[in-house]
Amino acid sequence: MDATTVTSKGQVTIPQSLRKQMGIRQGSKVEFVLVEDHVEMRVIHTPQPTPNSGFGMLKSKRAAVPVDFDPASLMAP
Repeated sequence: MDATTVTSKGQVTIPQSLRKQMGIRQGSKVEFVLVEDHVEMRVIHTPQPTPNSGFGMLKSKRAAVPVDFDPASLMAP
């Protein structure tokens, strides 16, 4: 069991092992519920992961350029 300290603003750090296990990341929504003599934290919402690259995010109405297209072929000799 991991212990953490409460800051003057009432904030705590959720241990990394628990964040990974529960899928908690930036933007996640959690709720705190008082159950008898203890508090339970529940994950309400976890946002979709942020893509590592922007590939495929833009759409175009133009036809795709072939992979083997050589722009030098447009230059007239």
